Order: sequence, then C-alpha cells, then structure tokens
Amino acid sequence: MFYTVAAVAAALLVFTWLGVRARVADGGLDDYVTARNSQGARALGLSFLASGMGGWILFAPPEVGAMVGPIGLAGYALGAALPFIVFAFCGPAIRRHLPEGRSIGEFAQTCYGTGMRRWVSLISVLYMLCFLTAELTAVGAITGLLTDLDGNVAVLGVAVATLVYTAWGGLRASLVTDRWQALLLVALILVVGAVALPGLPSQVERSPMPSIPVGSALAVALTLVLAVTAANLFHQGYWQRVWAARDGTALGQGAVLGGVITIAVVALVGGLGITAAMSGTDLGSPPIPFFALLSQAPDWLALVALVLALTLVASSVDTLQNGLASLAVTEKAGLSLSAARWITVGLMVPVVVIALQGYSVLRLFLVADLLCATAVIPVLMGLWTRMSREAAICGAAAGLMGAVLPGWVETGSFVMGLQVASFPGGVPTLAPFVGALVASAAVSIAVGLVRPSRYGPSR
Repeated sequence: MFYTVAAVAAALLVFTWLGVRARVADGGLDDYVTARNSQGARALGLSFLASGMGGWILFAPPEVGAMVGPIGLAGYALGAALPFIVFAFCGPAIRRHLPEGRSIGEFAQTCYGTGMRRWVSLISVLYMLCFLTAELTAVGAITGLLTDLDGNVAVLGVAVATLVYTAWGGLRASLVTDRWQALLLVALILVVGAVALPGLPSQVERSPMPSIPVGSALAVALTLVLAVTAANLFHQGYWQRVWAARDGTALGQGAVLGGVITIAVVALVGGLGITAAMSGTDLGSPPIPFFALLSQAPDWLALVALVLALTLVASSVDTLQNGLASLAVTEKAGLSLSAARWITVGLMVPVVVIALQGYSVLRLFLVADLLCATAVIPVLMGLWTRMSREAAICGAAAGLMGAVLPGWVETGSFVMGLQVASFPGGVPTLAPFVGALVASAAVSIAVGLVRPSRYGPSR
C-alpha cells in the first residue's frame, strides 16, 4: 500500500510541478485559453497524442483486438487518429478564416450566426463532460483492479492535481505537461509489453488469432471510425491547438505527427489484447485483456501500469478542463481571467461527484458521439464559400433525422427509431452514424447549391 500511494503521489506531484511552472506571468485571458502562435510542430504532435489518449486505451482497443480481431482494431486506431488528420488539412484554412479565434463555437458563429454557435457549443460541452466523467471513472476502476488502494483516492488525486495546474497555468500548462506525458506513456506501454508478454504461454499452446466474419468486422471498424472521428472534432481542446500553433505549417505537421503516433500507440495496446486472447489467458467477464495480461506478470508491473493509467488520464483530463473553460470564456463576453479559473473549478465539481459513484456513462457517451455526427459536416463546411446559414441549419436538422431514420425504417415506428438511435444496452451500431453523416452532408450541399451564401469566404 505504501508503494502504491507513493507512486500515485509522485506522478501527480511531478505533473503539477511541470504545469505550474509553465504559467506566463503577464499572460492575459487570450493567452490563458489559446497560448496563441506559440507552439512548434513537435510540441503540437506530442500534445495531440497525449490529449487524445486516456484510460480508455487500456480497455477499448485491447477488447476490440481480442474480440473482433485486427480489422476492428485497425478501425479503432484510424478513428483515434483521423481527427488530427482532418485538422492537418482544415486547420490552416480555419486559422486564415478566423485568425483571432478561440473556439469551435466562434467558428460556427462566424460562419452561421449565434443560433448555430449555441447548438455547436452545447454539443461540444456535452461530449467533453461525458469524456471527463468517463476518464475519472476509469482511473478509479483501474486503481481498484491493480492495487488495494481505494479507487476514489486516485479519482480525487487526478482531479485536484490537474485542476491546480490548469486553473493556474491555462492551456500552456496542459501543453507543457502533454510533452512529458506523451513520452512517458509510450515508454511505460513498451515496458508493460516487454515484461508481460514473455510470461504468456508458448506459441504451441496458443489459440488462433481472434476474428469475426469480415463483413461484421468491417462494420465494427467503420462504426468506430465514424463515431470517434465525429466526436473528437467537437473536442474544444483540439480546437484550442489550432490557434496555439506557431503557424499553419506547424499545425499541419504537428497534427500529422500526432495522428501517426496515435495509430501506432492504439495498435500496440490493442495488439496486446490480441496476444492475450491467443495465449489462452482468461480475459475475464466482461473481457479486460490488458489487465488479464498483467495477471501473469511480476507484481511490481502493476505499479508501472498504474502510473501509466494516471499519465493517460491526467493527459486527457487537463485538456478537457481547459477546453471547457475556453468554451465558457468565449460564450460569456467580458469574463476576467480570475472568473475563468473559477469556472474551471466549478465545472469539475459535478464531474467528480459522478465519477466517485463509478457509474457507466457508455450509453450517454454514444448519444453524445451521435449528436456530434449530426453536425460535424455542416460545421466544417463553413470553409466552403457557398455554404450558408440556411444550409447549415437544414444540414444539422437533417443529421438528426438521418440518425433516427434507419431504426424508423427497420421497425416501422418513429419512437422505436429514436430508441435504436439511443443505443439501448450501450452497444454502438453503424446505421445511426451513417444516416446522420449522409443526411447532413447531402442536405448541406443541396441547400448550399440552391441558396448559396451571399457573403463569400470572409462572411
């Protein structure tokens, strides 16, 4: 128990120290939420990696690898990285379109007006609150799985430590800690894999590689790509990094670097799940291949894995805290730097209370992902000169209808279609995401062609 507490405390104190040191003494509110034009490609790449990772990679990719096989895992890896690739291509244009921007909400307002801004900001907040709650819940569960320490200690420790340095240092604190956390998490994953894998049964005793029919595997892969990509494009933490980049070139290079490393990390962790399944190891019920792998390893490796989990969760939580504070600042004109800090603290209180209960937020997470899918294409099409306010509103409304339509057609009932689109049982399905994306894109393009914007690219 002593070593566990010492490891948790040491990791969190180091992260806090790094974050607090990053504060700029004379930085104002704009620097607090954007760190404008300050980050090179390498710093951005590591930041995209660290902020996109989280406790989820110890659960979801290994389970997908063990249950679905390499095709499903490839979909997950691509889905995790694709938002960064989108920002690599669209980010420089967004910076030119809105050079003094700070949020996805401001971009939506510049393109479409206040009503669309409020809707986009609401979806972004809902998604990030779900993400934040899930991450803190995960670190509590992981602590309970690996050690005798009460998981609530880890939940409170991560929440308080990240809150101290993000409330004090703003986005710069998150960017600095991201660099170290990215390098640390890659190193720790390699250590866990190198130590745990030799303890598995030999090749002779192994089972065949896990797989399901190719059609089903491709459906799982496509669902993961669409859901993860659409949702992460509403992650305000990523939008902050669009303006934190030194210039458009640094943004493009950094986003590609973050995407490539993300694919490698997700594939590596998911590959551990495939290996655990092939070894014949009991994966548990529900299956948790990564932690089943650790059951065959030396006891000290559990502490290494715990520090890995703390690193993953802290790197995503501080980004989400900053993102939520940034949205609050941009939605309330005239807000002071002190008020921004208190908003960051206030938003964390209900999140921590829910996380301490250990509830599953998977279904709510999926609904938030689907809401993101209904509006992501109309938002990004703001870069198209013919795109108008009417096209965006009609496209977003069509996205909502498109999400419900597959279930409605299948069951013959609108109410049942709504139920299917709410993912009963917390099981993600492809049809609602495809319906939302196709309908929103088709209607946005059609209305944009028929009723184009009168203002052009500088509207």
